Amino acid sequence: MENVKVIIWGLGAMGGGMADMLLKKKGVDIVGAVGRGDKIGKSMYDYIETPRGDRPDVIIGTPEDVIKEKSADVVLTATDSFTKAAFDRLKFCLEKKINVVSSAEEMAYPQAQNPELAAELDRIAKENGVSIIGTGINPGLIMDLLVITMTGCCETVDHIISRRVNSLSPFGPVVMEEQGIGITPEEFKTKHLSGHVGFPESVNMITDALGWKLEKVTQSMDPIFTDVDRKSKYGFAAAGNVAGVAMKANGYVDGEVKIEMDHPQQIEPEQVGVQTGDYVIIKGTPNINLANTPEVPGGIGTIAMCVNTIPQIINAKPGLHTMITIPVPRAIMGDMRDMIDPECKIVK
Repeated sequence: MENVKVIIWGLGAMGGGMADMLLKKKGVDIVGAVGRGDKIGKSMYDYIETPRGDRPDVIIGTPEDVIKEKSADVVLTATDSFTKAAFDRLKFCLEKKINVVSSAEEMAYPQAQNPELAAELDRIAKENGVSIIGTGINPGLIMDLLVITMTGCCETVDHIISRRVNSLSPFGPVVMEEQGIGITPEEFKTKHLSGHVGFPESVNMITDALGWKLEKVTQSMDPIFTDVDRKSKYGFAAAGNVAGVAMKANGYVDGEVKIEMDHPQQIEPEQVGVQTGDYVIIKGTPNINLANTPEVPGGIGTIAMCVNTIPQIINAKPGLHTMITIPVPRAIMGDMRDMIDPECKIVK
């Protein structure tokens, strides 16, 4: 079997990291990169950490230049957070008969807030004989799939708390803007911020997996102000300004809160003595108390989830998938080709 062929759409913090990770793997080639603006016409290697060495160059191009019908087995898209914003790009890839792994947070469970677009993506994928999924560290793993996995050893589940205390420092400029990093207290009162994108997706994924009938999801967001200057690679918050946001969500079933999500996130939390971590607390039979500290880093975690999902989405039956409809991704320590069903590979 030929190497698995991958195109990367977006070479920011996440997309560039995916390229670096793929270049360390066996049995896979990056055959194209899509960018915009000044990146067009330049080498992918100008925007990632891995030196080109004796590898064939990969020149960044437009979608039309790079993504041709069946020109790759999968496109990794790292450009958006929202299904509506990502939809046209995803549709373009699917219509070229190429599988897609998206890092857009809402794509982890698009039927939660965009059921019509989810159904359309499912239809387009099936029509073209390919598959699509959204994943990442959160949503995609920590606050949803991990929770669901831990219920697998429960006879009953009465209540769930999913808590992630994390650092935003690895993420790029888009995330910094969505979280309001660096804005003043006055700006926080008037500025519309996305904050964490993915609570409805995670809650819906959990309730659907458990067979609960979700009635509603409520969300709240409070600013995290910093007493000292904090600087990450892509963000800066002066003392007195916003260094992150503390977000919560509740999922209601049968008139009561069955799922609580607690997610404070900020740049450089260690600088002010904040201990990061991931926690799953389940009240049921038996009770579950799972803790991992420090947190699974969001940057490498999202990058790895997208890369490690490549074999699963190539092997999946055509259509729209989520993390509860494919086998659980795992680290690829051998040859990626050994994880691919030859009958599912697109590029021969």
